[in-house]
Amino acid sequence: MTTRVQLALRVPDLDASIAFYSKLFGTEPAKLRDGYANFAIAEPPLKLVLIEGAEGEATRMDHLGVEADSAEAVHAATTRLSDAGLTTDVENDTTCCYALQDKVWVRGPGQEPWEVYVVKADADSL
Repeated sequence: MTTRVQLALRVPDLDASIAFYSKLFGTEPAKLRDGYANFAIAEPPLKLVLIEGAEGEATRMDHLGVEADSAEAVHAATTRLSDAGLTTDVENDTTCCYALQDKVWVRGPGQEPWEVYVVKADADSL
């Protein structure tokens, strides 16, 4: 199974953040939409998501994730996480980040949200 870690940031200036992260990682966004951009970075393997936040606020973490390569991998993660005693929240065929996804959410001990997800298709809404 091929996976990569996802870091989703809520940023006050989307254009400035796109310019910065394009320079930092030497790549352009894989997807650009109104108030949203994502980068599929090969090295280090990272899915960086930028979500437009409120002007003047500091950048903050929105959520963390693990991008899987199949719905079966997400379902296997759901079983593994549940069997490990974690509370899971499953979302199948949900639209998020301009994509149709299957995903499972868990929370870390500090209430940090983690998702394991697969992108099934492109979508028109956030």
